[in-house]
Amino acid sequence: MQKENEILKRWRLILGGGEADGIKNSQEEGTNQKSFQLTEKEQGIDKTLEALYDSDKKGGLGASSPNVARWLGDIRNYFPSSVVKIMQDDALKRLNMKSMLAQPEILESIEPDVHLVANLMSLSKIIPEKTKDTARQVVRKVVEELMKKLSQPMQQAVMGSLNRASRHKRPKFNEMDWNTTIRKNLKHYQADYKTIIPEIRIGYGRKRKGLKEVVLCIDQSGSMGTSVVYSGVFGSVMASLPAITTKMVVFDTSVVDLTQDLQDPVDLLFGVQLGGGTDIHRALTYCQQIITRPNDTILVLITDLYEGGNQEEMRKRMLSLVNSGVQLVCLLALNDDGAPSYDHANSSFLASLNVPVFACTPDQFPDLMAAVISKQDVFQWASGQGIHISK
Repeated sequence: MQKENEILKRWRLILGGGEADGIKNSQEEGTNQKSFQLTEKEQGIDKTLEALYDSDKKGGLGASSPNVARWLGDIRNYFPSSVVKIMQDDALKRLNMKSMLAQPEILESIEPDVHLVANLMSLSKIIPEKTKDTARQVVRKVVEELMKKLSQPMQQAVMGSLNRASRHKRPKFNEMDWNTTIRKNLKHYQADYKTIIPEIRIGYGRKRKGLKEVVLCIDQSGSMGTSVVYSGVFGSVMASLPAITTKMVVFDTSVVDLTQDLQDPVDLLFGVQLGGGTDIHRALTYCQQIITRPNDTILVLITDLYEGGNQEEMRKRMLSLVNSGVQLVCLLALNDDGAPSYDHANSSFLASLNVPVFACTPDQFPDLMAAVISKQDVFQWASGQGIHISK
């Protein structure tokens, strides 16, 4: 009997207390139906679910910020963080909470994550002055957590690949990698002379400001929000590496160069305006203009490939970039949500140019960049990661 009541309670919480759910609380009318008693906590859970998922019938949370703040606190009390994030996202979609996010007390109540940052980015131009400081604090908290998690793997992967790519065995004196050279020649130690005969010499190659140029070209249409957040963080990390020249470009129907903001990822993200159409051709045209060393340049195009501009010209531009020597990689998404809907015809065209097209998680991105920098076979790398390459 107890197990049956637990099952009934779960169905009652799922279906709500409407006339058609077929289950009644013992305090409700309808004694001819199966009944049970909700505990005080279960009644609280029921109210939070009702406010969100029955909002079209009963008015839901309304526009009152105290009600919203209370509801946001309740869901964190009743549900685990993974469920909280789902419910917050549902609330943004169902209850038009975007207007409520313009209130500081609401922002302070929400569990911050990359999805919330994406929503704040889309509101950045209309958030009132009284809320901007709070919004920036929320964004900074998420960015700092991402930097802490992702910066070290990114630095290690990129610098390691650069060192391997630049070493050679006929270095000039000022290009010697002495630590590696000594380790490689320890077996040639001469006890009589108390020294090492360096039969193998390892060098770093030609000294120059940037061994590689990386251009992140990011679609800022609304569906790409979380990809923009992660790209901004990775761009800031790469911009701190002296061996790489990093540039960041975002686009919709216009193109904005955010390279100057890479030193502060929060400023960078607030410089993004999510939404609008998509003109990939215009973005690639701009990128080609700012590329100075094609053979040493990696262009990471992050987009779902739905072209709102001139598709034929876009494909010609892609071909021109590849023929010039640029290493082009197309990421359909840079997030943990998987591949979005994308244009399969344009994906197939890129595949015909031997350009890899796939979705990538943030944890995989550092190793991807290391593979591209060291000119590994990206298709083989992706296969080893269990990543599906679009064709």
